[in-house]
Amino acid sequence: MTSTRKVVGALALGVGLYATVVERQLFTIRRETLPVLPAGATPLRVLHLSDLHLAPWQTRKMNWVRSLAELRPDLVVLTGDMMGHEQARGSLISTLRAFAGVPTVFVHGSNDYFKPVMKNPFKYLLSPSQHSKRPYDLDTDALTRGFEELGFTDLNNAAARMTLRGTTLDLLGLNDPHIELNDAAAMRESLADLTQSDGADASQSSPVRIGVVHAPYQRALGDLLDDGVDAIFAGHTHGGQVRVPGLGALVSNCDLPVTQARGLSVWYDAHRAAFLNVSAGLGNSIYAPVRFACRPEASLITLEASDSDQ
Repeated sequence: MTSTRKVVGALALGVGLYATVVERQLFTIRRETLPVLPAGATPLRVLHLSDLHLAPWQTRKMNWVRSLAELRPDLVVLTGDMMGHEQARGSLISTLRAFAGVPTVFVHGSNDYFKPVMKNPFKYLLSPSQHSKRPYDLDTDALTRGFEELGFTDLNNAAARMTLRGTTLDLLGLNDPHIELNDAAAMRESLADLTQSDGADASQSSPVRIGVVHAPYQRALGDLLDDGVDAIFAGHTHGGQVRVPGLGALVSNCDLPVTQARGLSVWYDAHRAAFLNVSAGLGNSIYAPVRFACRPEASLITLEASDSDQ
């Protein structure tokens, strides 16, 4: 019995060390293909970054993110929780400067408004983390200005239109539903404004619509479906952060089914459907430095013409 306990203890120690020291540094790129473009369209490469939870001392993560510029994406999508420490803004802006000049859009997550605090990690396994009622303690406006100075487009409850390699995209974004900042009405007003200002050209196909949101709550996904998006990019879940091999995520930290807490799936209702890419993210709270069976990731999504259009 004593020897068995020693073996179990050694295994537990090994798993703990691997999860806290090794795996959370094993950054990887997940590649997917989405058939959402019109017939004959040139494929578009979309780099999806989420949940960096950056702290100023995380130079390995910063250097790895900078290296992703070598992928030469046509579009970069940032889905929030970029900040992981109250003094990280300068390091974050410096890191993302690698994508200055690349069309880039962003929404914020709760950790871009609130600095991290110590929490009971076991509560995370029982229910989604609670909406903080304390005042914002990060300078989110300064973060937004920093992104905009890099040429990035703010999609927090807003829409934008851009043409990339001959394909027009409408990008629809919601601020973070996890802290109840999502405002679909404001997003739709922004969409109506750009549609009216750009006018309509009957000789061109309708723009491909892409939804962007930090936390994939069902109400937010429904709002984006209502506006006819073809694909949705989200983060927040960390892929479950700790996954059970063969079983998957135990939690999604929202009301998204745990089976969709990481990777590419389809979100649908009775009338519409859209591809849903949920990033497992590149970081974690400094107070929960652990990942298991859930490597930190960036997503490289190739948008291409759908088979039905070919």
